[in-house]
Amino acid sequence: MEKIRLALLAGGISSERSVSLNSGSQVFDALDKDRYDILRYDPKTDLQKLVMDASTIDAALIILHGPFGEDGTVQGLLDLLDIPYQGAGVLGSAVAMNKLLSKRLYQGADIPTPNYRSFTDNEIIDTPEVIRELGLPLVIKPVCAGSSVGMTIAKREQDLDKAIQEAFAHDDTIIMESYIKGIELTCGVLGNKDLEALPVIEIIPGQGHEYFDFNAKYVAGETEEICPARIDPKTTRRVQDLAVKAHQALFLKGYSRTDMILKEDEIFVLETNTIPGMTATSLYPQSAGAAGYSFSQLLDKLVQLAIEEHNNSNLRRNK
Repeated sequence: MEKIRLALLAGGISSERSVSLNSGSQVFDALDKDRYDILRYDPKTDLQKLVMDASTIDAALIILHGPFGEDGTVQGLLDLLDIPYQGAGVLGSAVAMNKLLSKRLYQGADIPTPNYRSFTDNEIIDTPEVIRELGLPLVIKPVCAGSSVGMTIAKREQDLDKAIQEAFAHDDTIIMESYIKGIELTCGVLGNKDLEALPVIEIIPGQGHEYFDFNAKYVAGETEEICPARIDPKTTRRVQDLAVKAHQALFLKGYSRTDMILKEDEIFVLETNTIPGMTATSLYPQSAGAAGYSFSQLLDKLVQLAIEEHNNSNLRRNK
């Protein structure tokens, strides 16, 4: 069997560069070297080389997180180069990266999400009014950032100014959102047209982490992750149905992972990730493992879905 010439993109220029490089190295180790001829590219330094090599590349795995990787920019370049890649295209990537637009699309699809207000950096924020509307604590976060970068839970009115400044340090638009305390859940979706909802994971941040923040996500031993989650079958189906609805509402392809909060009998969708973490112990591979996919098999599946989707969307290309 002729090998698939696979471009592995990791690194980039976002604040999540180190996470991407770590994921990229673990993906490289897990890929079947008998199946793939792997070429590694760091978009920070290797974009010109990628363009030059494009005609020899059969498919790409994008293992990038945050802006300039997860937001449709690299996806658009690969579209121009006619290289298949896993996951969402330009539209879905840009939409899901923007938390404000995602929330509006969730609401349009009747997907429950916490109440919120959004502000740009040239607006005066009347914090007492926001508190009257949304209550305390408040979650303050930049609109376009991943891995909880720039996010704060403000419990008191006097904490808001610092939290707002922290969020604006990462974007010119922020969201202030009602804080909902409950069980943190996440659910992956796999597929292009035929969507498979993966087993639900329950996330328990360790001591010192009020929520699933950057360190809780990436420092070993800081978080307990239980798969399948300790919820009843009916709630599990509701979580999986919402993950599929969110995937569809945001125009996604291939795979995604949607984060939620379960408070008593209510489920709230927080956000959807188009390029979930891809180390062997990351949430999405854990869930896929519970569904019967080894890490290597999951990567094979993503490459297969990338090529299938490219063949379908390529019908629009003028030959």
